[in-house]
Amino acid sequence: MAEKTINEVPRKTRELFEKATSAFERGNVNYAIDMLSSIVTAIPEFLQARKVLRAAELKKFRDAGGGELTHLLSSLRGMFTLMSAQGALKKNPLDALQGAEKLLRLDPLNPSFAQFAAKAAVAAGLPEVAIHALEMLRDVKPRDVALLNELGHLYMTNNQMKDARVCFETVVQLRPNDPAALKTLKDAQAMDTMQKGRWTDGGDYRSKIKNVDEARVLEQQSKAVMTDGDVSSLIAETKAKLEREPQNINFRRALADLYQRANRYEEAIEVLQTAQESMGGGDPQIDRAISQLRVKAYQHDIAARRAAGDAAGAEEKERELDAFRLRDAEERVKRYPNDLQFKYDYGVLLFDHELYNDAVQQFQLSQRNPQRRIRSLYYLACCFKAKQQYDIAAEQLEKAASELNVMDDTKKDILYELGVVSDLMGQKEKATAYFKEIYSVDISYKDIAQRIEQAYRPAGS
Repeated sequence: MAEKTINEVPRKTRELFEKATSAFERGNVNYAIDMLSSIVTAIPEFLQARKVLRAAELKKFRDAGGGELTHLLSSLRGMFTLMSAQGALKKNPLDALQGAEKLLRLDPLNPSFAQFAAKAAVAAGLPEVAIHALEMLRDVKPRDVALLNELGHLYMTNNQMKDARVCFETVVQLRPNDPAALKTLKDAQAMDTMQKGRWTDGGDYRSKIKNVDEARVLEQQSKAVMTDGDVSSLIAETKAKLEREPQNINFRRALADLYQRANRYEEAIEVLQTAQESMGGGDPQIDRAISQLRVKAYQHDIAARRAAGDAAGAEEKERELDAFRLRDAEERVKRYPNDLQFKYDYGVLLFDHELYNDAVQQFQLSQRNPQRRIRSLYYLACCFKAKQQYDIAAEQLEKAASELNVMDDTKKDILYELGVVSDLMGQKEKATAYFKEIYSVDISYKDIAQRIEQAYRPAGS
């Protein structure tokens, strides 16, 4: 059962989804959950709706002060629902998945509920739903080896080799002397190498090579420095393959990558543009790759001018690159109005250019993307702070902080800005309290040590 995007669901469903998302953003969480639950029941493969549903459930859970005790109580309350869903797993996986949804509504971070939801989603042919369930659990249990292994293998079966490799790298860091973990990591690295090299044209990766040992050889080769002759030879070979199979997009991507290695950027761009045209246009990933090549072409030119002692020419090209990035991001947002990641990227560039009102508009939209919600709120706050609207900035930061349980770099950034904004509003004690939260776990963060020391100095000293 293939995942459906927002453009592939019926118009009424899209409208209901927009209403649910707006309700969530306005803080009407229960109403949003009700609407989103009805959507995923009707269209189980609408992953975007399920992601927003999970974000709403998570907010409700955290607002209620959910923790370990809540997990214990929810396990007891959901016992019979879980047993019933488990009974339906083999005969009707979609019914089992609906049972899992009831459990996650009760407690979205209960490990038993999330892992059963993943199992039901896999049985229903919805691996992306399973991955999302386990990714949410990993956010709160980043050192759980069993969970990392389960998620890593799920990534592999879904051909997400880079993500699988990252999972297994973490496992090896936690268990460096585990031979099974080391072997699994090597397998994932080999698979990742083949995927980067566009070795597959459908089907599973293991069927494309004789064995995993051969894949490991490929992994070693990919780390070696290629000579100009090596690259030229590979370009010739890939062009020959493309002549035999002109519709093979993977060959075009591989050729573009080789041209890039040879610093032949215009040729690489031309190859990808042809690939885009052959697909009828509208592939955002190829679009992004073309933009990245244009940026690298600028950077190569800038480096060459500096090496030749042409500082003025290099600075002129840097200004051109800066203007290109902003213009390109704006055009991409217009071409793909439903892609919230592009809105976030454009917002960051607008913020860097101090175009705060335009940036706010993009971040207010990009926060609907569950993966960019927190950073969007953070940047919104930074925009409002720059506009000296400190109270509005604080609201965004408090909202973001309430959705984070782990003191990672993102939460440190948010708490730091909360401290700065509170200080600007004259709320010295509140500011110090935020700074202390960071100071207690990371004394080296920015100027946090100096700020705390200043707070403890006697007045007037």
